[in-house]
Amino acid sequence: MLDERIESCDLVVEGMSCASCAGRVERALLAAPGVAAANVNFATGRAHVEGARGAAALAAAELAEIVTKAGYPARPADPAPKPQADKSRAEVAALRRHVILAGLLTLPVFVIEMGGHMVPALHHALAGTFGAFGVNLILFLLTTAVLFGPGRVFFTKGLPALFRGAPEMNSLVALGAGAAWAYSSVATFAPGLLPAGTAHVYYESAALIVTLILVGRYLEARARGRTGQAIEKLVGLQPRTARRVEDGREIEVPIEEIQPGALLRVRPGERIPLDGTLVEGHSWVDEAMITGEPDPVEKTAEARVIGGTVNGTGTFTFRATHVGAETVLAQIVRMVEDAQGDKLPIQALVDQVTRWFVPGIMAIAALTFAGWLVFGPSPALAMAVVSAVTVLIVACPCAMGLATPTSILVGTGRAAEAGILFRRGAALQGLAGVTTIAFDKTGTLTEGKPRLTDFIAAEGRDRATTLALVAAAETGSEHPTARAIVAAAEADGLALPAASGFAATPGKGVEAHVDGHVVLLGNEGFLAGRGIGTEALAAAATGLEGKGRSPIFAAIDGEAAAVLAVADAIKPEAAAALAALRAAGLEIAMITGDGAATARAIAGELGITSVRANVLPGEKAEAVKSLQANGPVAFVGDGINDAPALAQADVGLAIGTGTDIAIDAADAVLMSGELGNVAMAVEISRATMRNIRQNLVWAFGYNVALVPVAAGLLYPAFGILMSPILAAGAMAASSVCVVSNALRLRRMRLGGRA
Repeated sequence: MLDERIESCDLVVEGMSCASCAGRVERALLAAPGVAAANVNFATGRAHVEGARGAAALAAAELAEIVTKAGYPARPADPAPKPQADKSRAEVAALRRHVILAGLLTLPVFVIEMGGHMVPALHHALAGTFGAFGVNLILFLLTTAVLFGPGRVFFTKGLPALFRGAPEMNSLVALGAGAAWAYSSVATFAPGLLPAGTAHVYYESAALIVTLILVGRYLEARARGRTGQAIEKLVGLQPRTARRVEDGREIEVPIEEIQPGALLRVRPGERIPLDGTLVEGHSWVDEAMITGEPDPVEKTAEARVIGGTVNGTGTFTFRATHVGAETVLAQIVRMVEDAQGDKLPIQALVDQVTRWFVPGIMAIAALTFAGWLVFGPSPALAMAVVSAVTVLIVACPCAMGLATPTSILVGTGRAAEAGILFRRGAALQGLAGVTTIAFDKTGTLTEGKPRLTDFIAAEGRDRATTLALVAAAETGSEHPTARAIVAAAEADGLALPAASGFAATPGKGVEAHVDGHVVLLGNEGFLAGRGIGTEALAAAATGLEGKGRSPIFAAIDGEAAAVLAVADAIKPEAAAALAALRAAGLEIAMITGDGAATARAIAGELGITSVRANVLPGEKAEAVKSLQANGPVAFVGDGINDAPALAQADVGLAIGTGTDIAIDAADAVLMSGELGNVAMAVEISRATMRNIRQNLVWAFGYNVALVPVAAGLLYPAFGILMSPILAAGAMAASSVCVVSNALRLRRMRLGGRA
């Protein structure tokens, strides 16, 4: 069945203050024609929208208008990555100004009201100077300035939402602080309207509620700004200008003006501006910030260069091939942003709770008010107002809304810094629960190219001299085996003499004349056909066969001179990487199309006991499915033939040095191809899920514990009654604690490195 294309778009949404806001934006988007799915992330302030199958492409501007009409200003997200740090700093700076102003106005309110209770002399001095009404008037003016100055956002956003029948956090604060202010205002200007003995003022509660919540939002904004630093670092890797070569001259132009095909020059120590292909020069490039690979990579003609990486000591010119949103860096940023904005299955529970949470809290506040009014001690009305206000303030669902997305934000960012890209946030949760990790062999556990693995010279033969003659004989061949032998000799620094008379017998071997010697290279039958025996090398050949390698015999001047093997060598880090996975309690399996002997040999060296060999490309998905009978499975692969298995697995991990098809089918990408990153990915996944559970326990536990206390259930037995001021402080602290806990993931050490 063909998979119809689903159009999608992303929006930047402002003004969300809690998880209820995110849910409201989601419902507004889902109600729009042609929308099949909407995912709104409170922590990142972004919405991802997908259209229904067969529907027209989504108009991002129209969707943004729908969200704006719902009370949350929105705009289409820019497809190319742009630094958001300036916006984050502006938000923090604005909140800082509001906190300072609110603090300056609230301080005298607190001193006058609370100081008067604690120091009777101060109370008498103020009453003697200004009179009781004068003191209350000062408190009224200062509190009004707090509520409708820096605190006006709670009313301008909360009350309209309340009137629309969609209350959210701002509504709770507006109702709580507004009720305390309104009650105090009546007690100040029309005390006769209240029952005798109830005309008390609670200006300090109203002012402190707003100030403390503003402080909490300021701290939360600072912390959330830090959660996105991984993205900012990635975006900041790309230079803002490039040196374009025109008619032999270098012209510095903004990066946005570069088109594919342009020639760009990079000097030593500079960042490469865009993706391209090197056309002139030579250098070594540090690609660690993209791939996580610490060693510089040599770049010569036709080599691929990646925008954002750092040039070494050479100067070179390259031709731009990808610009804007098509560069590797832009795609990495987009992958990370998509993962950070994705919803984990565990978030579904949070969404269900928060959807009904605010209306539920308002109902509890109403019941609290009625209960105190009917059953409370005198002054019942004042106690009812204070208790209802406390319930409204203490129960803000901010912490619940932040519990999951902030951990995803920090966890995926930390992974990106290590060269691990989670393309889907749900892969974070899935990888933490896998019980088996299955690996492809060629190009994943092995290097994916032939290499001389063994060279055993006959007794009395010098290894270096023999290898030089054999390699020289192979210089006339383009066969992968021949190239591997030549490469090994060159790597040993051997000088290869000239060869002549090269002749190849397909499927058997080659013959050449080298420096006055006749050199033969091939299988045992090839040498036997020339009357050359290989008995002296039989034991060595048997040892190679035991490793799953096919022996190749070399003869010089009619005598057996060496036996060698060319094979796809195991990656140097493979054994340590698999050991780390076993230490983490995971089962290891290998699925390969290679023959059973080769597969068993590789598996034996790596300690893998579960091996599926002779598996055709179309059967790899079935092999993964059979492993899933014993629990969730992750599959690691790099080739086109691995795509079905990557898609079938609960979590697909693609080697970043592999094919685009494999990467597209995977849930996560290991940019450097280092197998050690598989264990790191599991470690990050488990740490992130552990962090999310901690956050959820704190967020839900906070509300479950404090709402009954705020309602006054402990008052009859213990005389304990929470004040609105304490409620505001506790509410702000809960959100800050959740975000701070998520930030601990940034300091996580991975695989022995920070």
